[in-house]
Amino acid sequence: MRIVKGTVFTLLICIGLSACGGQEKVKAPVNLPVEEQDEVQASEITPVELLTSLKNHTTLVPIGDVPIPKDNPMKPEVLELGQILFFDPRLSGNNEVSCQTCHDPGMGYGDNQPTFDKYTGGNGARNSPTVINAGYYTTNFWDGRAASLEEQALGPIQNPDEMNQPLDELIVELSAIKGYQDHFNAAFEDGITEQNIAKALAAFQRQIVVKDTPYDRFLEGDKEALTKQELSGLRLFTGKAFCVTCHNGPNLSDNNFYNIGLNTADIGRQAVTKQVGDLGRIRTPGLYGITHTAPYMRDGSLATLEEVIDYYDRGGDDHPNKSFFIQKFMSPIGLTEQEKADLLAFLKTLGGEPPTFTKPELP
Repeated sequence: MRIVKGTVFTLLICIGLSACGGQEKVKAPVNLPVEEQDEVQASEITPVELLTSLKNHTTLVPIGDVPIPKDNPMKPEVLELGQILFFDPRLSGNNEVSCQTCHDPGMGYGDNQPTFDKYTGGNGARNSPTVINAGYYTTNFWDGRAASLEEQALGPIQNPDEMNQPLDELIVELSAIKGYQDHFNAAFEDGITEQNIAKALAAFQRQIVVKDTPYDRFLEGDKEALTKQELSGLRLFTGKAFCVTCHNGPNLSDNNFYNIGLNTADIGRQAVTKQVGDLGRIRTPGLYGITHTAPYMRDGSLATLEEVIDYYDRGGDDHPNKSFFIQKFMSPIGLTEQEKADLLAFLKTLGGEPPTFTKPELP
């Protein structure tokens, strides 16, 4: 028995959803080497053949450095200020809720809850997305309503359900604290402003990166970085399981929006665009740090990665605007129990070790 070397290709499919008035762009799975006979075992997949295939496929590459905007360089004074602001509950209306409340370093920079706790009590509408690798996204929030981390940083502060702090009142409060005046003056020429609060928080968050994973080391040429089972999982990820269709690019997110079939009233991207075709669509989350960020999905409805794999294997739930791609090619996928175990093994290689930032002394 032998493995036939296949040609690697990427096919961009534009599927017009005339009934929904929208359009989805999806990529076909990578055509990695396939078995000549069905009985070929995963142990016979060779790292050399996988590496050769992946190196020719530009949508799967090592993650690289986080992009830094020219108008917000990573100055030490800005990073120090951002860390202070991130952990300071005085950024909230009741002086009790900080950014760290929903994005705890000890919980994968999330809160390990299905949905966040609302400022006034009760459950919030969505799962608190992890801050890990947030700097790689082209939009932020599940529905992509923020075009940058700087824009995102001010959203939760003002949101009545999250931190409930009007920005004009926050400026007054911080200006009355001498220590904050000193920190802002050291970091920025114009001191305490809304824009500088956003810049400091965004710069701090760009340090929260996972990128040195066995997957990245494998892509860089280390043939021993993945076990045989993990290699099999990678092969499924890029082929039969269709994961790479949306989870591609440096951060394993295509930064696009899809309705993955979750049976929820959340209108998703439609809240931003007002387009009928965007009903229930959400941005593809990246996968780095994934072992630290349970529960999963924007409603936190899946507690484990095993449940996530099962969800996609059955083709998701029955939302009326579910992606045509999922309906056509993933209902169901038909993974065996061994294939699910192999895919899980590969996903776990993406967990990495997120950097740990602790609460500094507050002004």
